Amino acid sequence: MRVLLIGAGGYLGRFVADRLLADPAVQLTALGRGDDADVRFDLATGSPGALTRFLDAVHPGVVVNCAGATRGGARELTRHNTVAVATVCEALRRSGCGARLVQIGCSSEYGPSQPGSSTAEDAVPRPGGPYGVSKLAATELVLGSGLDAVVLRVFSPAGPGTPAGSPLGRLAEAMRRAMQSGDGELKLGGLGAQRDFVDVRDVARAVHAASLSAAQGVINIGSGRAVRLRDAAATLARVAGYGGTLLELDGPPGGHLRAAIGHPRSDPDHPAPVAYPYPDGCGGWQQADVRTARDRLGWRPRINLEESLADIWMEAACRI
Repeated sequence: MRVLLIGAGGYLGRFVADRLLADPAVQLTALGRGDDADVRFDLATGSPGALTRFLDAVHPGVVVNCAGATRGGARELTRHNTVAVATVCEALRRSGCGARLVQIGCSSEYGPSQPGSSTAEDAVPRPGGPYGVSKLAATELVLGSGLDAVVLRVFSPAGPGTPAGSPLGRLAEAMRRAMQSGDGELKLGGLGAQRDFVDVRDVARAVHAASLSAAQGVINIGSGRAVRLRDAAATLARVAGYGGTLLELDGPPGGHLRAAIGHPRSDPDHPAPVAYPYPDGCGGWQQADVRTARDRLGWRPRINLEESLADIWMEAACRI
């Protein structure tokens, strides 16, 4: 099976590439903007015609799109998350390869959920910020393309390689600094949010399964369990062997902003947007209903959050 992987150099893409390369039946070609790609191509600026010519030459049976941007303004997010996907869909429509498309979506497309609920694929999306809007627009393009396509809505990925700017990445970095300086207290904010964390290696398994399946439409990929960030912080402290006290700081926007792990660092002269402490636009609660992934992909998460956090800490500890 010939697979074209777009975005192999990204956080999710690296693990998807490893998973696909482990399958001896897969012949993998990586397309991206970086020097490590087999073929360099920028979806945000490249033309559908140029991509079509490449598809006709390689003739993949599956195209996996892990490319995209998680940060930036509305224009940048739209260019990398929406326009790029429009280019992929148009190129596949023009091409004679007939490839199946596996598009990586995200839980931010849903927006806030009712506390205690599990969000199923038929929930009405109400994204709470430009990132979720740009990803939802991409999903709608894929679903309306007429292609053989599936969108995997990935909830909060965790595990090795977790970006330092993510909530769990910032938490690990704050704990590393506290241990390095011998601080007996670690003051953190934004710990009230509850998220459905799924290990990045389990996400890669889901992509592999979706590539081999005939499933179409939207499929949630998560653990099926919401975890409060303060509980994740306590687990990370235990894994790291941090014996100090975790002090939770709560407050309105502009309060203890620089200590909040749920929000990027901010210049005090330029306060964060009012979405604090939920910069992903998902409110205080998200939990996936993952029955569709079980029924249509034969997929279940295997790696628990403690193991994911241990791997995040191992990488952070190497910087001590």
